[in-house]
This record gives sequence, structure tokens and C-alpha cells, in this order.
Amino acid sequence: MELLDLAALLVCLIAALAIANARLLRLPSTVGVTVGGLLVSVVLLALSAAHAPLAEAAVRGIGQVDFDEVVFLGVLSFLLFAGALGVDTHELWAMRWPVLIFALVATALSIALVGGLVYGLLAVFGQHVPFLYCLLFGALISPTDPVAVLGMLQHAKVPPRIETLVAGESLFNDGIGVVAFTVIAGIATAGHGSAGAASGGHAVALDPAGVLLLFGQEAFGGLVLGVVLGLVGLVAMRLVDDFVTEVLISLGLVLALTAIAVNLAVSAPLAAVAAGLLVGLLTDRRPEVLSSQERFGEFWHLLDELLNIALFSLLALEIVVVDLEPNALVIGVLTIPLVLLARAASVQVPAAVLDRRHGFDPYTRRLMIWGGLRGALGVAMAFTLPDGAPRELFLVMTYAVVVFSIVVQGLTVGWIAARAAAASPSSH
Repeated sequence: MELLDLAALLVCLIAALAIANARLLRLPSTVGVTVGGLLVSVVLLALSAAHAPLAEAAVRGIGQVDFDEVVFLGVLSFLLFAGALGVDTHELWAMRWPVLIFALVATALSIALVGGLVYGLLAVFGQHVPFLYCLLFGALISPTDPVAVLGMLQHAKVPPRIETLVAGESLFNDGIGVVAFTVIAGIATAGHGSAGAASGGHAVALDPAGVLLLFGQEAFGGLVLGVVLGLVGLVAMRLVDDFVTEVLISLGLVLALTAIAVNLAVSAPLAAVAAGLLVGLLTDRRPEVLSSQERFGEFWHLLDELLNIALFSLLALEIVVVDLEPNALVIGVLTIPLVLLARAASVQVPAAVLDRRHGFDPYTRRLMIWGGLRGALGVAMAFTLPDGAPRELFLVMTYAVVVFSIVVQGLTVGWIAARAAAASPSSH
């Protein structure tokens, strides 16, 4: 299938899903297009099995899409930059230590817990997968997806402090999760195989110094890159007084930091978050930097909505290329409560310590657990699993968790948000 034909097919399918959601399902866009995409995928698979020519062509076309490249090199940096722009930087600074501790400690605990639980689950089913690869699965499924979480927060009336904590943790643990995946994949492939696209193909020495060096390079290198390019972008915006030019500068900033991060082997997600927070903070303090701060924010909000719909539609459609073997489906369904259990435990530990000092609002822990949605990021990392890992099995397990997260948690988290809003001190 030619590139133009493939692009036309995908854009028309995504537009059709958005129309169906707006007219029929009327669900939040992230949930609606995912449900619609899954239904389309089931129909395509059934028709393809019956050798319907158009369905077979559609399945082949979707199979040509490199989903991990679409996410990591295409839309992720734009979505993270847009999400960081929309965060209340003053509230985030006030909550900086809880956000960072949750992003680091909760993610690390979840990776370890998921790895151990999945190792035991697979052993029960006679799947003897090395523990290191189970940790790799923990690294790809533990980070809450900022795209899904920020989309959920837009529809749920969450108290400001809880919203900042949940959004901030998600923005940072996304980058931390990719770095952890990179490091574990590098260790797993040290001396043989490929570490996969998400990890930049690195192999890591098994000694602690090599692991710490790679973690520091990816994480701190990405943050520094984001700050530097964010400042460059702000200086460029101050030189002009034209809305279109300012938008072009911001688009160029995101593309440049993604390309440079890939070539320097640092974290593009963390660079995008750092740049977005910096641009958002300084333009809030000095609105004169932009010719129209309101229009600038509206543009990035619109781009965020469009890319969200496209990404989650494609996420659902990509299931046609996954081998849905029955035994793997059973394991995938059983993985869902294990991941939720790991999330609950990893949140409760730092929350119990931090609550004494920061006095979290009621329902904070419940919202962090149930509102910690998984999305396209985990699936994208699963597509880049290195040689030796049970890629097809992990893909099915990842899809099971992600679909449950988006559909079930995404549709029900509003109830918890409503109770949190009613119980919040600011509501009285």
C-alpha cells in the first residue's frame, strides 16, 4: 500500500471513529475512539478471516504502521509539551517534592512488584520467562500514561491540588518509565541482541556504574536539553510579535528537541516536559513574550485534542497485528488485577510518609490509584521489546491492561473525582 493510500485510510478511519463517538457513544474522546477502534478491529479481523479483500488490505495497511515510531518520534513529545504547558506551574512548584517522590519511588516500586507478580503468574502457566524480562514488562506498564491521564482530568472535576499531583506525577513518571525501560533493556541485551527502538539500541554493562551512567545520561540529559532549548525558544519568541511565527517557533522547538534527544541518546519525553513547563511558567509570568497568550494556549490545546484522538484511534486499530492466542488472553486478563495491586501498593507507601507533612486532600490516594491510566506509551514500548523477550505474549498482556485502564477506569474515575470534589476543603 502506498504512503498516500495508507495515510488516507488511517485519517478517514480516525475521522469516522470521532464522528461515531460524537454522535452515538458520546463518551470522553479518549475512551470513545478507543472503544470504536476496538469494534472496528474486531470487524476487520472477522472479515479478514473470511478473506474479504478490502478488510485484508486494511489489515495489511495498519500492519505497515510502525506504532512505536509514531509514538516516540511522532506525537509523544508534542503531547507532553502541550500537557506541560497546561499545568499550573505555581501549584506544581508548591507540590514539587510529592510529585517527584511519587514519580520516582512509586514507579520504581511498581516496576519491582509487577516484575515479581508477573514472574509468578507466568510460572503458573508454565511460561519460564527470565525475571529480568518480567522487570522489563514492569517498566513498560508501570508508568501512568500522561496522555490518558491528562485527558481524564479534563473531564473529571478534580480538586486543584489533587489534579496537580496526579498530572505532575504522570508527566514525570512517563519519562522515568522510558528511562527505566531503556536501562533494563540495555542490561537484558548486554553483549547480545538489540535493545529496541525505545532504548536507542543501548547495551549496558552489568556493573552498577554502567547502569547509573546510562540513567543519568537519559534522565538528567533530557531535562537539561529541555531547559536549554526551552530558553532558546523563548528568546526567539521575544524577537517577534506575530502569532503564526510564535507557533512555528514552538513547533520547531518540539521537533528539534526530539531529534537532538534521539541523536544524543537522552530522554525526549523528559526534554519535552521540561521545555513545556519552562515555556508555560515564563509566559505566565511575562505574558508580553507572546503576542497573544490566549491564542497560543488555544492552538496547543487544539493540537493536543487532535493528536489524542489520532493516537488512541491508532492504538485500538493496531490490535489487528497482535497475535491474540487464547492462552495469552487468559494471562492478559489475570495481569490486570496484578498491575492494579502493584499500583495500589506503590502509591500507598510514599503517600503514607508524605501525608504527615503535606496533608493530602481526601480521596487523593484513590484517585492516584484508579486514575493512574495506562495508554499508548506502554503499547509503544511493548512493540520495541528486545530479542529474547516474549514479545507477542507481553503485547497481549499490555493491551489487556491498557484497554481495561482506558475503558473501565476511564469511565468510572469520574465518580471518585466527584466524591473528592465534595470532600475537598476548598469546596466548603
